[in-house]
Order: sequence, then C-alpha cells, then structure tokens
Amino acid sequence: MKFLYLLPILLLFSCKNSPVYSDRSKSILESHLQEFQAYKNRPDSDGPFNTKEFLVENIPYLYSEDENLTKVYNYRWWMISKHIRPYEDPADGKKYTVFTEFFGVKPWASRSGAIPCPAGHQFHDLRWLKDNTFLKSYIEYFISGSASYLPQRENANFLTYLSRPEALHYSSWMIHGAENFLKVHPDASWLNQIYPDLERHQSLWDSLFLIRSGKTAGLYKIMDLYDGMEFSLSAVLALNASDGPYKPYNDTTWKGLYLGWGTTSQAAKLPETSQFPKAFRGGYPELYLARPSINSYMYGNLLSLSTLSEILKKRNPYRQRASSLQQKILSELWSEEDQFFHTVTAGDNTFGTKDYMARVRESVGYTPWYFNLIPKEQASKYANAWKELDSEDGFAHQFGMTTAERRHPYYNEETYAWNGRGWPFQNAMVLKALANHLRQYNGEGRKTFLKLVKQLVQLHGEQELNIGEWYIPSRGPSFGGEKDYFHSSFPDMVIEDLIGFQSSHWHEFTLQPFIEGDFYLGNLKYHGHMLQIERVGQTLKVWKNGKAIYQAKDLGQIHKIKL
Repeated sequence: MKFLYLLPILLLFSCKNSPVYSDRSKSILESHLQEFQAYKNRPDSDGPFNTKEFLVENIPYLYSEDENLTKVYNYRWWMISKHIRPYEDPADGKKYTVFTEFFGVKPWASRSGAIPCPAGHQFHDLRWLKDNTFLKSYIEYFISGSASYLPQRENANFLTYLSRPEALHYSSWMIHGAENFLKVHPDASWLNQIYPDLERHQSLWDSLFLIRSGKTAGLYKIMDLYDGMEFSLSAVLALNASDGPYKPYNDTTWKGLYLGWGTTSQAAKLPETSQFPKAFRGGYPELYLARPSINSYMYGNLLSLSTLSEILKKRNPYRQRASSLQQKILSELWSEEDQFFHTVTAGDNTFGTKDYMARVRESVGYTPWYFNLIPKEQASKYANAWKELDSEDGFAHQFGMTTAERRHPYYNEETYAWNGRGWPFQNAMVLKALANHLRQYNGEGRKTFLKLVKQLVQLHGEQELNIGEWYIPSRGPSFGGEKDYFHSSFPDMVIEDLIGFQSSHWHEFTLQPFIEGDFYLGNLKYHGHMLQIERVGQTLKVWKNGKAIYQAKDLGQIHKIKL
C-alpha cells in the first residue's frame, strides 16, 4: 500500500523530466502522413522512399502551437521523400542516391535527374535526416562522381557556349552545404576522403567563372539563367545599357526580347544574332553578371574549405582567398547611395557593357548575410538594406516577398521571371539571411521574420498542401508551377532559423528560439546522439539519449549546450 501511495508522486516526477509533447508530435506526424498519401493528381515519386515507415524513422519530429507550421513542416518532409532517387551511374558503375528538383529527368538536368541549382538548399534540409548515408551519397555524386566531370548535355535547353561539368551547370554553394552537413553528422574519415574533390570542385569554379579583367576582376560571374534566376531586372538594365549585338534592347523593346521564354524566340530573329553568332544562343544573350548571389556562394565555399582544411590540418590558402573576395564584394557590389548590394556586369564580357552597376534592388542583394559575409564591426553600415524587406516600395507584398523592388518601373510579377514574381528558392535564402542578421549581427526585424514565415506557410494552402515553383505576391493565395517541387528548403528554416538550433563541428550547439509559444523538436540525431528540445512556457529543456542535460528560462538569450 505504501508503494501504491508513492507511485503517483514518482510518475509526476517522471513526467516533469520527460518531454510533454513527444508522443503528440509523433502522432500528429503519422496523422499528417496518412492525409498526404491520400492526395490525388500529384506527380509520382522518383523512388521508393515516400513511405510512412521511412519518414517516422528518419525525420526530426516537430510540435508547435502553430498547427499550420507543424503541418507544413511535415508536408515538406513528405515532399522531400518523393524526390529521393536511386541512380546506378553507367559512367563509373557506382550506385548513388540523388535528389531531384523536378520529377523525372529534365533536359536541363544532369543525367541522373538531379539539378545543382537547389543543391545548397537541399543539402541544408537533408542534413537533418537521421540516416546520413542519403546526403553523403548525394554529395559524392556531385563532388566526386560523374556529375563532377561529365559535361552538361548540349541540347535546346543549353543556352550558353561555355561547356562545363554537370555539377557547375547552375550556380550553387555545395561545399558550404557539405560543411554544414558535417556539423550535424561529423565523419573525419569521410571528410578526408572527399576533401580533395571539394578542392577540385572549387578550382573548377575558379577556372570557369572567375572574372579576369576590369574593376570586377577577382569576382565571380554567371548568366542570370544559370544563377537559377532567368530574366532578372539587373540583366535587363545591363542589356539596355549595351551596344553592339545588344543594341536592340532598350526601354521600349526589352519586354518583347527578354521577359519570359516566349520572348527569346523573338530575340533569335534579330539581325544581330547572325552578325554576332556567339553573342546569343537560342535567342538568349551571353551576358555575364557579377551578382551578389554567386559571389556570396563562392565566399561561403571558400570559407568552408578553410574550416575543413583546419580540421584536417592541411595547407589553408582559403581563408585569405575568402577575405579577399569578401572585400571585393563589399567594395564593388555595395551601393552607398542605394544602401544595397547590386549586380555589376563582368569586366571581361566579350559582348555587352563591362563593369556596369545595374541599380535595381533585387532580393539576391540579401545573400551576403546568408553566409555571414558582413564584418561584424561594420554591421551598422549595411543594416539599412533590411528596411526594404518590410517596405511596400521595396519587397513587401500581401502574400509574400517579391524578388525585385516594387518601386522600380520595370517591376513585373505576371511573367515567368525574377523581376517581381515570388519564388520559394529566394524566400528560403532571404529568411536564413534575415535570421543571421538578427542573431549574428544583433539586427532588427524579428517581426518581419515571423511575418514572412507565416506568409510562406499560408502559401502552402489550406486543403491539400503544396509547394510549387512560384507565387504571385499581390494575389496569391498559393503556389503555381510543378507540384511537390524541391527547389527550396523549409525543415532547415524551422530547425536552424526559427528554433535557432545552431550546429557546430565541436560537441556542442546553441539555441536561440524565435518561434512563438510552446514547441518540441525530437528524434533529432546530432553528433551521434538523439536529442529532444522542448520549451513549455518559459522553460527550455534539452535531453540527450533520453537523459535531461539542460534546463533554463528562455528569455530570448543564446543558450549554449555542451554534449
């Protein structure tokens, strides 16, 4: 009898020391998966992993008081599982796991169907899978496998004369993504194996896309199409400012020549395309741009190579190279007058204007913060750029952020282009950049961050959830284009940016939650341990392998947790 009397007290004590929302998060996930699997008229999966069993075993569980956030988070994992594709490579005879962006093998994709454009976003999401072999294999395919040396197939979709390996067909930040994977799943042996190929990957970027002359020498260049952002306004302004083969482009003609895919066929009819056969391909102008995007990606890659070389105790020329590129970006791409990072045309362009700054604010101007490129001691100098994000003259709109400033006379969100229309790829980029601005630089804008997250969640819909290619910022209310489209990140945004789980190469991590209300994150594998994180009221707790290791009041501060 005495034991029975004490049992409720013991159970109460046990409950206080175990997560409140653990079972609820798992049951919610299972219920959501049952609902998602019943969706009709969706693309077929690219592989056999779109199952309840795979997801329940492998993904981190989330509970949030915001039911819509939780549901979208679970949906995005379900969508990701549809894009896991086993691939037996005929070039090297190896079996890989790749992740597709569109379903199937598109003409502009690699031979496996994978596309490098969203790989940086994909790497950040996939690093949170419990089974790390999936992302390891995907990294190996692009960095060491046939995609690292087989040339991109030249077909009607290859709109450039610059041959390059499949892994460099579009810009990306794969090395940075691989380093961030290793922060979650450290593996010294695998790192030592793949490190030479990471170096080779960067050397290919250097040999093909480093600008060699003019004021922009030392920066990296790309055509906006192969930055994954076709028909950008910065390219329009550069074309309008150019002579020679691009003389037909001006204030009145550009819409008919460079505003969506239907216009390139019109450009192909210009007499200049025959007079200057290397200036166009398929009516698309061969104009290279030093954009804040690709240059920030390369800074991130170089800094990651520096960190990894230090871990391996190897020769490290990369920190100095990253520093030099950082200074070049700050000096050549920043407009003091506009208080924004702009695009400048490459100084070694064969055709078109050289070293020309296109003075239009585009959301790619926030990319430097994604990689913490801004020196902390200079944070205030660049902070005014963030005022544009919540301005109706800038990037703010009813259903989500725009990709170009609304005040610009060329702003257009109706066409399949990046001169106004919203793209989830860019939402993911800007949200992480803003989270870094808030955490790393003590910046302002937390309400804007939470508002943008809410807008993004709402764009997924209310009945049957979906992530598509694009959205119309002025009218929404949902995404358009291909359904269940893996071009952006979301689970990583929730884990790293909203909950504030900052991973490390060392056996520790930090937390600084921005998420509102109670939350729970569990089934999270980190440095070989299973973690659970929960906030109930103002009390934040962390468990490692089922044992409580940290408890504190959460009053907005940074929590440092050692394993």
